[in-house]
Order: sequence, then structure tokens, then C-alpha cells
Amino acid sequence: MTISKQIKSKISKEGLLSISIDEVEVPEPKDGEVLIKVQATPINPSDLGLLVGPADVSSLKVVEEGKLVEMQVPEGLIRSVAARFDQNLPVGNEGAGIVESAGKGAEHLIGKIVGVAGGAMYSEYRCLPAISCLEMNEGTTSEQSASCFVNPLTALGMVETMRMENHTGLVHTAAASNLGQMLVKICSAEDVPLVNVVRKEEHVDLLKSLGAKYVCNSSLDSFMEDLVNAIVETGSTLGFDATGGGKLSSQILTAMEVAANKTATEFSRYGSDKFKQVYIYGGLDRNPTTLTRSFGFSWGLGGWLLTPFIGRVGQERFGELRKRVANEIDTTFESKYSDIISLEQALSPDCILSYTKQATGEKYLIKPDS
Repeated sequence: MTISKQIKSKISKEGLLSISIDEVEVPEPKDGEVLIKVQATPINPSDLGLLVGPADVSSLKVVEEGKLVEMQVPEGLIRSVAARFDQNLPVGNEGAGIVESAGKGAEHLIGKIVGVAGGAMYSEYRCLPAISCLEMNEGTTSEQSASCFVNPLTALGMVETMRMENHTGLVHTAAASNLGQMLVKICSAEDVPLVNVVRKEEHVDLLKSLGAKYVCNSSLDSFMEDLVNAIVETGSTLGFDATGGGKLSSQILTAMEVAANKTATEFSRYGSDKFKQVYIYGGLDRNPTTLTRSFGFSWGLGGWLLTPFIGRVGQERFGELRKRVANEIDTTFESKYSDIISLEQALSPDCILSYTKQATGEKYLIKPDS
């Protein structure tokens, strides 16, 4: 039996959140399973919902350095996490490593670098079904492969969703992120019109250096005018908003409506009949989502998640998308990290305060064996 260090998160009924490094037993792989020595695993925004949840990071307290930290969930939010009270939950959606051993039928993966989205990846070892592993091409490293699932397949999923829902162009927010840079490359390669929304001028320069044609800076007074003009040029009627809170989704729908009316042949009291859709797929802004109804009645606002999307496209198409990721992991789907840390460092106050900010360009990679 293999012993593995693993990061876990627990919230008590009193709202005390604890993040710990525990030692857990890793079973021997059964038929069709592999034992992976995890060598790299990223901290994604989607991981923070479990790792930190709604806790107030300003209340962070170190109980045992490198082993246990605590923070308090605000009283008004405790009920929202009642379903996970007193459950010590392992964290980490995805990662990569080398297969050390395998059960019957999976021996061909021994010694191979694989990427996997198996949950509980903030661990030294993971035993998982071989079918969940993405075998990487010869010469690809675990560090390159660590983010082979969430960001690449979300970016590809946006383009696939556009086509399935009969749109012809996209609007994307927080567009200078690793995911946003992937989307720019995909859309450039496939001639998909894309409007990128960022908050800083250096992010405008970054995306244009990658080939982006339309990049709108939401911090400028001219933002709405710039956004409308870009949507007129691209005909984009589908948006993906990573911020979630605030007014940005509303602004996108409004800009789409204004753009549609610029080519309308007659007035309608109900607004344009061109359907406009924005999907919220992140929560970078924790404020309530605010809608100012200035976009008629032909619109939709909803949530978008990767897992239901995979169900929609089916396993055959999903397999094709995964293979593309493996083939382009160091080009289209290249991920960049601002810091590489150990499991113990992931529990340090400085690191926690940094990665919970979810700032563009600041992405952490955990190397469990460091």
C-alpha cells in the first residue's frame, strides 16, 4: 500500500474552514486502473471553490506551518455550504504525472506521462481508471501536461458551443488569461471572429501579439463604443463571461443589441429579433450579477460548465478534442505559470493570499514531489 500526502479542505458546522495536508493510503491499481506519481497540478479558479470556498481569507490563521491553516466563513454564507459540513474533501481537479504501475489491461501506460482530470490531484499519488488518462506524446513533460483538461477543453468547448447553437462569433471576458490566450489561437487558426475583453492596456498588447484583432479595454471611457464597434465588425452574438458578477454580462448583451439595431430595417418596440446569449462560466467577481434591461427580449443569460458540455458532444467528439490538446500542448494550449510551489507552500499565507486573488497572469503550479 502506497502512502501519499494530500491536500484536503473541510468546513465545520460553525463555519470554520480548515486546509490540511494529510497522509492517505493509495490502493494498488485494479484491472483497468493505473497508479500515477503526480508531478504537476495547477491551481485553477475552479479548484478554489472547494479549497477555500466562501471563507474570508483575511481571517487566515496558521495552526501548524505547512500542515494546517484555518479561516472563517462569514456567518451569512455558512448555510450555502451545509452540504459539505465536516467532510474532509480532497482538492485538485487536474494534473499530470508518470504511471508507475498498472492493473490488467492498462500495462501499456507504465512509464508514460499522462494528464488526467480525476479530482484529488493535490496529492503525491493517484490511482485512477486508465480510461480517464490522456497519454501525452513522447517528449512532453508533466509540467506541460498539467493543465491539459480544464482550460484547453473549455476554450475548445466555447467554439464548439458557438457552432452547435448557430452563432458565428464570440465575445470573451478576462481574455488575457491562459484560457483566453488559447481561445485567441484557436479562433485565429479557424477564422472564428472573436472579441476579447480585458482590463489593462498591457493585456491588449499581449493578445494583439498573439494575433487578436479585436481587444476592448473595459477600464477605458470608450469601452462601450469600442465593444459595439467590434461586435458590428464580427457579428458576435455569443459571449462567455468569466467574471460572473457585476455588470459586464449586461454590457455585452447591450452592445450586441446596439450592434444589431445598426443594421435593422425597421423599429420594434420589443427590440432586435436577433438572439443574443451570454454564458457565465466563472466567478472572478463575487458581486451580484446586475442586468440593466436595455437589450430587448431576444436574449439569454445562463451558466456554462465543461462537464455538461462533454455530455452534449458525446465521447467520440470529446476524444477528438482531447487528442488535439495532446498534439498541441506546447503551442495552442501552452500554459504559463507565475510560481511553482510544493504542497506545503500551497498552505503558506503568502501563497494563499496571492492565488485567491485570481489575478490575470498569476497562476500557480504545485509540484507534489518538490
